[in-house]
Order: sequence, then structure tokens, then C-alpha cells
Amino acid sequence: MRILILANIGIGLYKFRRELLEELVKEHEVFFCIPNDEYVEPIKALGCQFIDNPLLDRHGTNPVKELKLIGFYKNVLRSIKPNIVFTYTIKPNAYGGMACASLGIPYVVNVTGLGTAVENGGLMQRVALMLYKAGLRKAQKVFFQNTENRDFMVSRGVVKDRYDMLPGSGVNLDQYQTQPYPNGETIDFVFIARVMKEKGIDQYLEAAKVIRERHPETRFHICGFCEQNYEQTLRELSDNGTVIYHGLVADMKPIYCMASCTVHPTYYPEGLSNVLLESAASGRPIITTNRSGCREVITDDVNGFIVKQQDSADLIEKIEKFLALSNAERKAMGLAGRAKVESEFDRKIVIQKYLEETKKVCKNGL
Repeated sequence: MRILILANIGIGLYKFRRELLEELVKEHEVFFCIPNDEYVEPIKALGCQFIDNPLLDRHGTNPVKELKLIGFYKNVLRSIKPNIVFTYTIKPNAYGGMACASLGIPYVVNVTGLGTAVENGGLMQRVALMLYKAGLRKAQKVFFQNTENRDFMVSRGVVKDRYDMLPGSGVNLDQYQTQPYPNGETIDFVFIARVMKEKGIDQYLEAAKVIRERHPETRFHICGFCEQNYEQTLRELSDNGTVIYHGLVADMKPIYCMASCTVHPTYYPEGLSNVLLESAASGRPIITTNRSGCREVITDDVNGFIVKQQDSADLIEKIEKFLALSNAERKAMGLAGRAKVESEFDRKIVIQKYLEETKKVCKNGL
């Protein structure tokens, strides 16, 4: 069989779907269509064939360019003649789905989060839902990563049936193994995300200022690409010792090994947080917000603490609560998180769901 994968960026395919690609190439011819980036060569090395997509602008809203993208996808489909297509993120889901539907090609959609356009309401929400409805109408299966996204799309009539749940992207439990819990002189918190407002960086920085004053043995680390409007702030707070900024980190395992706790105060509309899955798999307690995409990974007071969205005072209170625990209690929290992801979020679950959809096409002789 020929399998075509449509996505908007290489890092997501390589970091979170590599095991699926490795499984698919064992028996099938696999193509992936994304804008050319630094992850193309690593994905090609897995045995996949690359198709460049120069038209996909992740943040663009020009209707002429968007229509061209649909035409581009149709040309790719006619050229490759895939038996099935897997799509990820809103534009490949919507426009790739429209192209597949028009040509009668089976396709499987993964809703990796609704995005700010849907979350914020108004005209952009209406447009996004209209595009989603057109793109998902003939999907063989629509996968959701959290129940809130699923219920929202069902209630708006975007999907009616042929949908299912995934445990996010899952986590590779062999790659992210339980790390020995730190027992040093410092207690290290880590924020892992793009440094942007919706990821809760303001709340994290405010907490770092307060907690460092009260507890000088604490350290507040930040890992992730910095949006321009935070560069000066991070520089100043790094210089005075409030935070330790690592920049964009390729290999997170040493960070998880060093960390005492992962703090993820996001209010960004995520599908399901890979940061939380990897942290829990590594045996680290988590402090995160009470919202879809995060609450699924945490049991409050068991493997971490839940905080209110955009509430610095509540975050400070929960960090204080964590600091009041003994090191043995913190370690037990981390192990409880590991047990949770082992039972609920193994990436093998995701792979099996996709293989089942592929087998349906084989069975139907398409």
C-alpha cells in the first residue's frame, strides 16, 4: 500500500510519530508532505519519501493562497495515488481532507488541538469550523486527543460519527524511562514550552521571583524557543539569577533527569501535552493547569498539583505545597505519574489504532 502523511511541520512527525512511521515502512510505501525543514532528512532516513510543500503557511489567512493549497494537495494525491492519507493539524486536516474527499481517497484525521482560532470564538471560530466541517465530512476516522475537543466538535455538528479517542501522541516508555529522583542541594523546577504568553510564562516568571526570595535553594529553569517580546525579560532575569534559560533543547532527557518537578501553567488550546507525558514517564511530578490537554495526565495530589489558569498566586501556593513535601514524597509522586502513563498513555496504543485503520483499507481492497 501507499500511505501519504500530510502535516505542517517536521518536528511533530519526527518527535511524536517516529515509531508509527517506523512501523508503517515495514510493509508499506510511505510518503510525507510538509514544508522543507531540518527534520526532513531524519524522516527520510526512516525510509519515508519526501514531498515538499512550499505553499503551507501555518499562520497565513490569505484566501487565494489557501485555495492554492487545496489544489496543491489534489495534485499530490493524483501523482502519488495513495491508498490512505493521514493528516495532522488544522490546515492539513481541513484542506487535505477536502482534497481527499473530492477524489474519493480514504483519510484519517488527527485533531491535535483546536487552536486559538477556535478557542477565541468570533468570526475566526466560525471560519475555522466551516473549514473543519468541509474537511472532516468524509473522513474514515477522526481521532481526538481529549474529550473536550471531541464534545465541542460533535456539538457543533463538525463530526457525527466515525470518531475515536487517542491518548494524545502517547509516549515512548522505552525512550523516556524512570530517572533516579534528584536528592541534591537544590530543588529544580522546569518550564518546557515555547516562551509565549498562552503557555503561562508570565505566571511561571512571577512564581520564580517570589519563590526564589523565600526559598533560595530553588532553581527555575526554562527550555524552549523564545518569542521576541520575552527576550529582554529572560535576559534580565537570567542575569540576576531568577531563572536559568537553556534555549531550545534538542535532547530533553538530561533536563528531566535534573528536574525535581515540571511546571506547565499553559492555557493554550492543546490536544494533549507531550511535555507532561514525557515528564511523567521520566518519573517527575507535574504542576499544571485545570484544562483539557493537561488534566488528563494528572491526578491532583497524587502525581502533582492542579492550578487555576492565569493565576500566579495559585501557582505560587502549589509550588509552596510541593516544597513542603519530603524528598521521598516527591519521588512517590513521580512514580505515580510513571504508573499512570504506563497504563493509559503508551505510544503503542496510538500505533495500534492507526494500524487498524490501515487494515480496513487493505480489507476493502482499496
